[in-house]
Amino acid sequence: MVEIELRFQVPEHQHARLRRRVAQGAGPAQVLQAVYFDTADGRLAAAGLSLRLRREGRRWLQTVKGPADGAFGRIEHEVPVAGSGRSPPRLRLDRHDGSPAAPLLREALGDAAGLQPVFQTEVQRTRRLLRHGGTLVELSLDEGWLRAGQRAEPLFELELEWREGPLAGLFALARRWLEPQGPWLEVRSKSARGAALAAGGSVPLPPWLRPALAADTGADAALRAMVAAALAFTLPAASAVAAGGRDPPALHQLRVGLRRLRTALRLFGDASPAVDAAWAPALAAVFDALGAARDRDALAESLVPALQAAGAALALLPPAPDTGDAPVQVLRQAEVGRLWLALADFAGGAPAAHDPPLAKRLPELLARLHRQLARDARRFAEADDEQRHRTRRRVKRLRYAIDFVAALHPGKAVRRYLKRLQAAQEALGRYNDLCVAQQAFRALADTDPRAWFAAGWLQARRDVQVAQAAAALRRLARARVFWPPARPG
Repeated sequence: MVEIELRFQVPEHQHARLRRRVAQGAGPAQVLQAVYFDTADGRLAAAGLSLRLRREGRRWLQTVKGPADGAFGRIEHEVPVAGSGRSPPRLRLDRHDGSPAAPLLREALGDAAGLQPVFQTEVQRTRRLLRHGGTLVELSLDEGWLRAGQRAEPLFELELEWREGPLAGLFALARRWLEPQGPWLEVRSKSARGAALAAGGSVPLPPWLRPALAADTGADAALRAMVAAALAFTLPAASAVAAGGRDPPALHQLRVGLRRLRTALRLFGDASPAVDAAWAPALAAVFDALGAARDRDALAESLVPALQAAGAALALLPPAPDTGDAPVQVLRQAEVGRLWLALADFAGGAPAAHDPPLAKRLPELLARLHRQLARDARRFAEADDEQRHRTRRRVKRLRYAIDFVAALHPGKAVRRYLKRLQAAQEALGRYNDLCVAQQAFRALADTDPRAWFAAGWLQARRDVQVAQAAAALRRLARARVFWPPARPG
């Protein structure tokens, strides 16, 4: 079966209030103790799988979970296991034979050595059932600990698991619980967090996976698949940033994911009457609020070492404005949580009855985006910074559009075109980093003359980078396109 659930973290100051609210109509709390297993080299975690033995009252259950479509679905196969007492019974993989999880286990484990306990969870779970129209949802509040050796991490999670009925009811109930309590969406599973705790690292971020579109996929259905793919890429990064602490890779992936979502809505949003016009500006606001922190991460990684190598007397970035934990606070806002839920609800919804194929509209769309960049290539050397920044946004928009629809075109031709498009994107990205850094050092030069060396060095690099970006754009303009000619009319 496929388990579909929404999980939320809750700010500490709301714990007592949430306990009281969940207790209304709930059954008695239950103590759950689970042991999670993996190989010494973490093969199950790397494949997105979890394997556990969990004690619920007097009974034991062996469960395997694995990836499914979307950000909120997980394949689950659970088997009762004979056992008594607190010691876990013997783990046996053949208990899952014949289930959808069995081939996933075999592929992940291969010829690996035996499985071993990696971490454990100890939680007190309070459950109650909720209904919304014809939808039945089990709400659970879990309080306890993740433990891996000497490491421990507290757990306080609210979960809403879909049981039956229209899936839209799950999101409607989640919005109802989201608003008064102030929790934020958490898509990282306990198993992923426990594996990271055991390894002393962070939860791995998922790679980008293109939506599986076919030639006859309708435009509305395709847009929903694009949003689902973008959410699966974006939300784990959003959860990592919202959890607090410095996590530059997660912040970068979150910003890329937001761009993907905005591109899907901008280019294909007119295909669905269910698209809310408020989503695009809301995504833009989140993106802009995260920009300053991500820009500094990029500059510290790329330009500071180069300035130091050039002998700059002042090679450190100017002090950043004190924005505190702005990215964390932005992502914990109830409005952002409602935005994620609305997009997820849309992604899982049914497309319009009359849904013409997306493939019919692609040649004209892709050709228009390519022509825009060809014009920009001719004017790039003489353009001002604002115009060059617009070109950079257009390159990214075309790149993400192709990532969405690549399955509809010959792979070799797509890769050949993307190679030139990516080269242009990287050249424009380097130019943008130089502009941002130069602006910062020029502002600092009024109070610290040492900053003038850095500003001058950056200007010289800018001049070189303009020529490189212009050349990359010209090569892109001459690239052989992979889409068929647009049909007249």
